[in-house]
Amino acid sequence: MLTLAVSVTLLVLGYLVYGRVAERFFGMDPERPTPAFTKNDGIDYIPMKGWRVFMIQFLNIAGLGPIFGAILGAMYGPVVYIWIVLGCIFMGATHDYFGGMLSVRHGGASLPELVGIYLGNPMRMFLRVFTLFLLIFVGVAFVSGPAKLLFTMTGFSLPFWLGLIFFYYILATLLPVDKIIGALYPFFGGALIFMAVGILAGIVVKWAGGSLELMELTTANLKNFQPDAATNSIFPFLFIVVSCGAISGFHATQSPLMARCLRSEKQGRQIFYGAMIAEGIVAMIWATAAMNYMGDVHGLTYAFTHPLADNPAIKPDPAWLVNEICRSWLGKTGAVIAVIGVVACPVTSGDTAFRSARLTIADMLKIPQKKISSRLLIIVPVFIVAFILTFVMKDEFARIWKFVGISNQALAAITCWTIAMYLALSGKNHLMMSIPAIFLTAVCITYILAAPHSGGGLAMPLRTAVIIGTAGAAAALALFMLALRKKRIRDQ
Repeated sequence: MLTLAVSVTLLVLGYLVYGRVAERFFGMDPERPTPAFTKNDGIDYIPMKGWRVFMIQFLNIAGLGPIFGAILGAMYGPVVYIWIVLGCIFMGATHDYFGGMLSVRHGGASLPELVGIYLGNPMRMFLRVFTLFLLIFVGVAFVSGPAKLLFTMTGFSLPFWLGLIFFYYILATLLPVDKIIGALYPFFGGALIFMAVGILAGIVVKWAGGSLELMELTTANLKNFQPDAATNSIFPFLFIVVSCGAISGFHATQSPLMARCLRSEKQGRQIFYGAMIAEGIVAMIWATAAMNYMGDVHGLTYAFTHPLADNPAIKPDPAWLVNEICRSWLGKTGAVIAVIGVVACPVTSGDTAFRSARLTIADMLKIPQKKISSRLLIIVPVFIVAFILTFVMKDEFARIWKFVGISNQALAAITCWTIAMYLALSGKNHLMMSIPAIFLTAVCITYILAAPHSGGGLAMPLRTAVIIGTAGAAAALALFMLALRKKRIRDQ
């Protein structure tokens, strides 16, 4: 319990202390007009109350990420606590804050446009394609996943659920942000928070009653608990498995949605930095629950690698564990909450993924979005592609989804380099974000080289991959410094 208590305390302190450092570094100006007022179009640029924007941002970036990722990360043992705490405070929340606030300063610009401003037009063109790929595949995954879960729970037609979710996504992508997203998200976000608080209460009560013994972060437990540790090392695999809750590039595609709704720059720390800290706390709670529900990490690993004794047809996975924990610790209410957690949460990440795709294309082609015909011009082809991926690729998509994890962290690395360039050009110390950028670059390169072929990697020996990954990160830093020098000379 000490490890969990200290970790949550550190996350809260991170918001109160380091969040203010990031705010000061950025140069927040509460008097500066925000895009919600200067570009108000009643569709995407709409001033909204701070608490509502926070709840939307929290659910946009969270969904099932800090639950499923944390559960899989728990299989590495208590070392996952270190990554969630340090990653969230010094990398993820800072990444989200600067990404969101840069969008505010640049009129609500989407991520590829921001990258182009600071890293050049070639990178802008690459990010346009790369980001659209990620957003569409995330959206499709969050059509298939919830639909299959609803089919499993109800036995009702799978095509019906797929069609219903697609219909909702089209409406959420097409209508003004305050009509569906702004109205429903606070309730779903509240359900996600309620579920996390309920699980935390279950942990505390059962620990206090002696029925639950928690694994602590000790010297003896500071190791890799994976049964195949030789091929599933902490570096780089843990840092890919646990993204939401620590740092996630997907967040940088979502923050511009809310950057267009802020009433004041003063809300930025609460909404961008604060939502990420909240996500880190959720991840911490679920990592603890997963690590200890089956007795210890070994019990968790055994459960995930063996079919159920009473139902061999079922192979346990994170969705199954969420359902088991909620039902066991929260009773009948837990069953309802579990449905919300494993169905509504991914749906609320899928709809904003498609909405972000629309805005990314609109920014790229400079298409105003006030007219519904302009929005339809973009979303019709996007949803045709999504429809094909969902209904034609079927089970093959599960294999392709494995590539999204590395794409997510590669996007985070690029965003960090972008923020570092902004800081440097503003006459500030870029190390706040260039250090995370260097680390993530090394992680991504090493993963691509060392991951098995089934995970999208080249299956190289880990030692060789680490050496090349480290050299690649150093080369990225050298290129960054060269580009910075050229920009400074040009601006003189």
